[in-house]
Amino acid sequence: MLNIFTLVNGRLFQEEIESLEELSRFQPIWVDLEAPTLEEKRWVKQYYGLSIPEDAMDEDIEESARFYEEDNGDLHIRSDFLITDEDQPRSVRAAFILNLANDQLKSKGVLFSIHDEDLPVFRLLRMRARRAPGLIADAKEVLLKLFDADVEYCADRLESVYDELEKASKLVLSGEVTDELAGDVLAAIARQEDLNGRIRRNAMDTRRAVSFMMRSRMLGAEQFEEARQIMRDIDSLDGHTAFLFDKINFLMDATVGFININQNKIIKIFSVASVAFLPPTMIASLYGMNFEHMPELSQPWGYPFALGLMVLSAVVPMVYFHKKGWLRR
Repeated sequence: MLNIFTLVNGRLFQEEIESLEELSRFQPIWVDLEAPTLEEKRWVKQYYGLSIPEDAMDEDIEESARFYEEDNGDLHIRSDFLITDEDQPRSVRAAFILNLANDQLKSKGVLFSIHDEDLPVFRLLRMRARRAPGLIADAKEVLLKLFDADVEYCADRLESVYDELEKASKLVLSGEVTDELAGDVLAAIARQEDLNGRIRRNAMDTRRAVSFMMRSRMLGAEQFEEARQIMRDIDSLDGHTAFLFDKINFLMDATVGFININQNKIIKIFSVASVAFLPPTMIASLYGMNFEHMPELSQPWGYPFALGLMVLSAVVPMVYFHKKGWLRR
């Protein structure tokens, strides 16, 4: 899908392009290629003179090759964006190409973005730019606002992580925690730990991209200050993710502690039972010895006497344990 975005009265308007002729009618500041076809790539190359790199969306590209400037002045940035719409959060790579210096190409002043699927951050920026006039003035601000929206998206997701951890905390600290409930809580905590880690990684990736923009001296004074504010926001996200990791570790330890307590209760019952049945076992062992002279064996009351003695020796410890409260779970 090939979409272009033009500025009209300070607002960003979107047009879906279905032919090369349509592409030549507009003067966009942003060209967005979502899962582009070979034909759409040819349109971009033919009209703008820009070749989309074959490895633009590669996940295993070297880290040092994700941010660089070509000899013709094109800036290349590859950054990851978070998606949490489904149960399994994931990061999707987006490639950006920005020509700010080469006057011979029609791509000057146009931001090109390439990605495999629609991203929440892109949708958020499109919505804001349509509603807020003057939010974006050029292609550099499009890229900067995308990273700003990415940081805000991460902050929103961190709030959802905190809310889910609060629910888990109420379950863990409410009192009686069964093994089944503990298993559900551990699964929920593990999901939030994974999401928190992805948010932290995404924030780190955004920091690197914004830092590259600041070092490239492509930003004006106001844009540079906005980039610094984005960096400060990322620093605050780092502190919050660290706090959430501590909270996750605490809840993990507390939940595992309740599981251990439940297991200890079961072991305690078995221990008490084994001690309670030790005297009857000893009595049975005594009367099971093959000695010739055992007076009780020849008496008619010998058998009921032995049974009664074994029952009594089992009941007395059980009564004692009950008074001590050792039989309670």
